[in-house]
Amino acid sequence: MASAPPPSEKSRSPSVSSLSDESTNKRSTDVRVDVKSVQDDLVDAEPEPFKLYTWLFRRHLYKPTDLDSVATRRSVYDDPNLAPHYWPKPEYENIHRFDVKARWTVREERALVRTVDWKVMLWAAISFSVLNLDRNNLSQANTDNFLPDLNMTTNDFNLGNTVFRLAFLSAELPSQLVSKRLGPDRWIPIQMVGWSIVTFAQFFLTGRTSFLVCRALLGFMQGGFIPDLILYLSYFYTKYELPFRLAIFWMSMNVCNIFGSFLAVGVLRMRGLHGKSGWRWLFLVEGCITLVIGIATFFRMPPSPTQTKTWYRPKGWFTEREEVIATSRILRDDPTKGDMHNREALTLKRLWQALMDFDLWPLYAIGLLFGIPTSPPSTYLTLSLRNLGFSTVQTNLLIIPSIVGNILNMFIVTILSEAINERAFVSMSENVWALPFLIALRTLPEKVNSWLYYGLSSGLLMFPYTHPIQVGWCSRNAGAVASRTVNASLYNMFVQASSIISANIYRKDDAPRYLRGNSHLIGIAVFNILVLYPGTKSYYIWRNKQRTKKWDAMTSEEKSEYLATTKDSGNRRLDFRFAH
Repeated sequence: MASAPPPSEKSRSPSVSSLSDESTNKRSTDVRVDVKSVQDDLVDAEPEPFKLYTWLFRRHLYKPTDLDSVATRRSVYDDPNLAPHYWPKPEYENIHRFDVKARWTVREERALVRTVDWKVMLWAAISFSVLNLDRNNLSQANTDNFLPDLNMTTNDFNLGNTVFRLAFLSAELPSQLVSKRLGPDRWIPIQMVGWSIVTFAQFFLTGRTSFLVCRALLGFMQGGFIPDLILYLSYFYTKYELPFRLAIFWMSMNVCNIFGSFLAVGVLRMRGLHGKSGWRWLFLVEGCITLVIGIATFFRMPPSPTQTKTWYRPKGWFTEREEVIATSRILRDDPTKGDMHNREALTLKRLWQALMDFDLWPLYAIGLLFGIPTSPPSTYLTLSLRNLGFSTVQTNLLIIPSIVGNILNMFIVTILSEAINERAFVSMSENVWALPFLIALRTLPEKVNSWLYYGLSSGLLMFPYTHPIQVGWCSRNAGAVASRTVNASLYNMFVQASSIISANIYRKDDAPRYLRGNSHLIGIAVFNILVLYPGTKSYYIWRNKQRTKKWDAMTSEEKSEYLATTKDSGNRRLDFRFAH
């Protein structure tokens, strides 16, 4: 965070006052009067985005921040002419804690964010982890003769993955509509309980039909969960705080995969208990784990910063002053959050506007293609290792090194992206890493040493996972925070469409070497490296030059007039620049 100007005595002891009901509930000249009297003691500089590289290796470059200086940042609410046009709706659930005259210190804001991290973000990460536990458990089930037990082939397995992804994709936008209507604090735990029941219902699978039905139900219940969670977090975090916390989610996913592998090693040994296969017990155990966490989530997700008090949490998480700070800083960061309350559905108009934002289409194309080269080898790793003669226990333990390597490489590319402020070419590293390994797998002889295949496959799957960087990239280029959840949902739909394509590249008639499939993966990786990522970067450079040319041609008076009167928002404003 940039250091604030030296505070006055008034700024060192910031006062919290409440607007009258009259000025709170209407946009009038009364608001202008209140705003006009509180123009001093505000921070104008934008906060410096958190950079992990700097925090780890260059902390000596940080200038000490006066923790008792004012942290309140200037916004449209401090302009007497603009404030009435951005005033929160009377129905906004936090309006009783919104105060444009509130001032708070750096110390208070940091303490508040730490509380939100521990109370809100940590449980959100746990919820995201069980999502991955349940949607990735087929890999562990395959190590225990899952397909032979149900008289299915790898083509049936591919069809099951396709059905899952189609259901997952089709539920993305409807889930957003339901989430905004019911509130994510209600809808997210409902989703978790729903898919936990489907997960342990797989204990009773009898064949291909029941398998496909369960995959469809599981995908439908899980679809939309990720953008729903992002929507919920946006109630507590500013646009500068949210992207880094989203990256933590995908790191927690890999940690969950390691936990899932160790869990499978133990549970799959139950094969034969009561005459049941080990994979049946695995689905039952994981479903019960999710059910417990899903039920707990009903009690761990308050609707908003001002609604944490309840019969089982009588003191709540925040004091009245902290609620004022939490509400005021969020609205100062993004006034559009006051246009909707947390039980109000998104409109079709807003969904359509997000879909028609052509400046994000290159990122949707990346979402569609970037993960294809690595997805089939990852999905088929456990099946391939079993076919090469490794035991169930060995297979589940042998996949752990590739997961650890994936975590480390993801950590490294995230640091690199922040250090050099680069996204396109750093994100391209996933395909650059995968390409030589794919070529090696394509050229392997018919009779291959099992350990050589394992080494190449594990090396391939240690690729730097750049999806978190790209989610943050999409979020930043969306501009308006209010539309970011919709854009994140659309981006995720293209990622799910990518998984549908990936699930059908390795076919039974191409087994066991998958020469045709690997040739397709090599071709897609080459296209991504030579065309897609450089083309996306070039497009954003060109768009920024267009904006800069128009913006620089305007006089100061024209710029001021434009900012005061424009109806452009988010990435459509002339002063907005796309990240690349």
